[in-house]
Amino acid sequence: MSGLCPAVPVLLAVAGAVLLLAAGWAAGRRHARRGERAAGPDLGTPVERATFHTLHTASLAAPPLRAGLTEDAARKAARRLRSLLGTEALCLTDRESVLAWDGPGADHHERRAMARVAVMLESGRSQSVRTECQRPDCPLKWAVVAPLTGEDGMLGALVAYGSRESAVLVRAATEVARWVSVQLELSELDRSRTRLMEAEIKALRAQISPHFIFNSLAAIASFVRTDPEHARELLLEFADFTRYSFRRHGDFTTLAEELRSIQQYLALAGARFGDRLKVTLQVAPEVLPVALPFLCLQPLVENAVKHGPEDSTEECRITITAQDAGAEAVITVEDNGVGMDPALLRRILAGEHGGSSSGIGLPNVDERIRQVYGDEYGPVIETGVGAGMKVTIRIPKYRAGVHSSPSGHHLPRP
Repeated sequence: MSGLCPAVPVLLAVAGAVLLLAAGWAAGRRHARRGERAAGPDLGTPVERATFHTLHTASLAAPPLRAGLTEDAARKAARRLRSLLGTEALCLTDRESVLAWDGPGADHHERRAMARVAVMLESGRSQSVRTECQRPDCPLKWAVVAPLTGEDGMLGALVAYGSRESAVLVRAATEVARWVSVQLELSELDRSRTRLMEAEIKALRAQISPHFIFNSLAAIASFVRTDPEHARELLLEFADFTRYSFRRHGDFTTLAEELRSIQQYLALAGARFGDRLKVTLQVAPEVLPVALPFLCLQPLVENAVKHGPEDSTEECRITITAQDAGAEAVITVEDNGVGMDPALLRRILAGEHGGSSSGIGLPNVDERIRQVYGDEYGPVIETGVGAGMKVTIRIPKYRAGVHSSPSGHHLPRP
């Protein structure tokens, strides 16, 4: 995500400039056609009313375009864009065909439109051309063809039709096409972000290694004869843990669900290490519903176990706390294990030490937390050789776009 964030302010700045230009165009067109008959005493000056109308219309056109350049998105946006420009007709195309047409003339102009789009795609610049329509009753005499661009180059075109040649229409259509391109680029960034998060979750799932599964099943098997009831409970914990870890929906979960999965993991680890593993869990009830990225705490606990009883013969104490801190939940995972050299930790978080026994857990959690909430919410890690490790994460209780998805019910335990 660090490679994507800097592009967004630039794109938004371009969008702001485009809206200002479009507002001036909309003001002129609207006043020329309607005058001030619709003006009311409380709606401001004509320029303010025109600006509001332009911004409102643009805000209605933006959401469909954030889905990408599809037929459905183009159909929903075309009417708004035509109103924004005040043209007789408007169409949106991809590189191959017309996706949506708003206004008259589609029956005899649509095929010609793609021929003009093909010429524009070769030059990459907006063009103003005479339609050469021979129908006396058709108002579409001039067309402005403006490119729609994205990260991969030109995606298609916006074609605005007018009754006469107009330099103002050329400039306005070009600027609105740039604004549409900004929305399409933002949709690409959204999809890239989603693909990145999905890839990172898949990587975490891959970290649940056959080694862990083998050890868990071996620990369960050891109780089958001596304590069958305990073996049964552990087997159900194992089933619930794997079901949660490999669920296929939702980038976010609740703290309650994440802690439940951690308890299942620790129950399986406890069956293996016995009295050598001591766990303390302190959670404020107020923070249990807080939404957070899926599998962002479990790797921290796995890391604590790995550098505790797995790497040492001493008793391992793991403390997990979740406290209410006003607008945030503060979560810590602390262990008294072998710890780590801070310089090595920095290299791991920077992705420069892929062979570390910490695997991908810590870098993955660090990247996803920063990606969702910003760099100021990156995990704080305190460690040293022989000094254990303490990881602290602050999670905002509310953040736009962060909503947990229902994970389904655990299997009933008869």
